[in-house]
Amino acid sequence: MTNQTIQIGDADSGATARILPGLGFNCCSFEVPHAGRMLELLWSVDGFAEGNHSPSGSGIPILFPFPGRIPGAVLRWRDQDYQLVASDGLGNAIHGFVLDRPWRIIDQSNRHVVGQFQASIDKPELLNCWPADFRITTTYTVDGYALQGRYLLENPDDRPLPCGLGAHPYFRLPLGGPQRNDCQIRVPVSAQWQLKNLLASGEVVPLDDATDLTNGVDFGQLQLDNVFTGLTFQEKQCRATIRDPHSERTLCLTFNDMFQQCVLYNPPHREAICIEPYSCVPGAFELSQTAAPTGLMVLEPGRSAEGTVDIAFE
Repeated sequence: MTNQTIQIGDADSGATARILPGLGFNCCSFEVPHAGRMLELLWSVDGFAEGNHSPSGSGIPILFPFPGRIPGAVLRWRDQDYQLVASDGLGNAIHGFVLDRPWRIIDQSNRHVVGQFQASIDKPELLNCWPADFRITTTYTVDGYALQGRYLLENPDDRPLPCGLGAHPYFRLPLGGPQRNDCQIRVPVSAQWQLKNLLASGEVVPLDDATDLTNGVDFGQLQLDNVFTGLTFQEKQCRATIRDPHSERTLCLTFNDMFQQCVLYNPPHREAICIEPYSCVPGAFELSQTAAPTGLMVLEPGRSAEGTVDIAFE
């Protein structure tokens, strides 16, 4: 199933997206017409669909029920320990359980596809690794020059479900121009989490000249693996942009207020930038007593939450 690719698209605009249900329901491609050719907006390593590369290194990995790291690969929750798998090379668990596993397709049309993963159905062994069963349903729709993502989180258990969600898109640069370093990255943030060994320490600190993205910073000046907070929302939506001054085109990333944190990361190959909406700060489970809000969700039995992440080419 890993090699199965589902393509959806908008016949009027010509935009298309490709999703890999066997590899975490990863949307590995979103192409739009530009200047007489198709322009790829997402970055994926060659051969990613074959399943031989890092599941978190291409396309849009879906990070659930926790984004980021859990130190020591042990979740301690309400006086009980849950053993996870150390997978980040530093002895920590990272990025949840669903980004590298097969999902079920529950609905599909020419323009949209819906995938679902539930621990008790799709990987029952995970029930030993987490305080409750969990279900995530993701819908991708191509509408004009936009890729709409809807992420429904549900607790099907009779126990409370602690959880967090992250979307980890790799945006390919440039956007039709000749030089990626001139692309301007703007994200409306006002503070950042202090990190220690890539885990949040519990302190929120001010931005400095290298991390103040509110007015836009050239990609060539950025070297980031930072967790930002203090996002600006208008009508419960936050809007980040990447503008290519040469092509005069803009990629807009818009997400709802379930996502109160945002990670920015430059992959070492520097062919892309990741702007990652997170519902909770990495390490939120260990920071339950911190004074700063971590965004950790605890869904009671039968309750749900929904995150939205839209990518538009303007």
